[in-house]
Amino acid sequence: MTDQLAAMPPTERAPLGGPVTKTRVFFQRHWQRRRPGQPTPDWVVSFIYRTWLLALLFKVLGSSWDMSWHFMWIRDDFAPPHLLNSVGTAMVCTLVIIHTYTGMGCTRRALRLMQVGTVTFLLAAPLDVLNHRISGLDLTAWSPTHAMLYIGTGVMILGAIDGWLSYRRPGKTRTLTLVALWAFLLETVYFANGQQEYGILALRAWERGEPGAEPSLLRFAAEDLGRDVDRQAVIHFALPIPDWVYPLWGIGVVALLLIAARAMVRVPWTATAIAGAYVAYRATIWPPLVAAGFPPSTVPFYLVFVGLAVDMAFLLPAARLRAPLGGVLVSALGFGALWVQSQLRPWLLGDIHTESAPPVDYWTLPVVLVAVALSWAALERLATQLRVTTAAGGAIGG
Repeated sequence: MTDQLAAMPPTERAPLGGPVTKTRVFFQRHWQRRRPGQPTPDWVVSFIYRTWLLALLFKVLGSSWDMSWHFMWIRDDFAPPHLLNSVGTAMVCTLVIIHTYTGMGCTRRALRLMQVGTVTFLLAAPLDVLNHRISGLDLTAWSPTHAMLYIGTGVMILGAIDGWLSYRRPGKTRTLTLVALWAFLLETVYFANGQQEYGILALRAWERGEPGAEPSLLRFAAEDLGRDVDRQAVIHFALPIPDWVYPLWGIGVVALLLIAARAMVRVPWTATAIAGAYVAYRATIWPPLVAAGFPPSTVPFYLVFVGLAVDMAFLLPAARLRAPLGGVLVSALGFGALWVQSQLRPWLLGDIHTESAPPVDYWTLPVVLVAVALSWAALERLATQLRVTTAAGGAIGG
């Protein structure tokens, strides 16, 4: 990264005007075929990655709406949430083409990640449509074609993170943008857990005789199972995932993502900020969706405490203690906060018998503790080896 920044050209004056003017000036000055890793003026880097953030925002808004849409209506390939997500996807495709052609704002590694992620997502979209044609509703958010969509989006975001980190000089803007990009990555990784967060409230609504799903969707789901619309059919539609998956993914996997984010950004309380930004988004998007008549979901407030546990471990003066104590902190605060949340009742829903968290198998706590501690230790060793290799390479080069 240092070499990349050192190769920067003198600061090029940013054009006056809005996005349209900047786009026109960019193409006039810089639309040339080049290899990745080209020196890029600061204003171009900022403009490109602000556009990345806008594109990812469209994708996140579309995916959030899409989850609630599928708990209300039978699937439609051209449903409004899909179209909104497609706006973001089209913007990402345009950005990747620009990176590929001009070589600006991206290293070779960043570009490959962007390209692989985008191609994976674009391949997954028609495969998902075909899967729905063959399998009917394809009820679970954990299906193979859905996983391809998440993986594709996640890899393209990793490319954007790598590109931004390589080109932007240290400072407040770089830190805030990194936090935003990692928050988008967290949303992508965590998204499938929304199945249980919507599903538990969908089941309780049906038990109260107030189902949020349209009758046609419930009939379709029951026919998919070969039975009448009964409690078993609704459970198959709403909660088809084992209860042990939710905490393993929501606490264990999310903790590993936040560990990587904190190690990269190197700013105290980064993990808490990323988790908090995602939870704040979920809490903000919830009221307008419910006001529009869509089914509600629980909000994973416990994720803030997972981030807090990661940040607390990074405060330890001895790096060798981070992994074992970090595993304990993540498990204690994560499962503790999840249990407390499950005991509270969402008074906003007006029903004290409605859960505020999905069903959880708490026997997974020691599994998460050991897995996080071992994975964290492995990441620490890998980071140490990379630092040694980089230092040796710099010494040889110098």
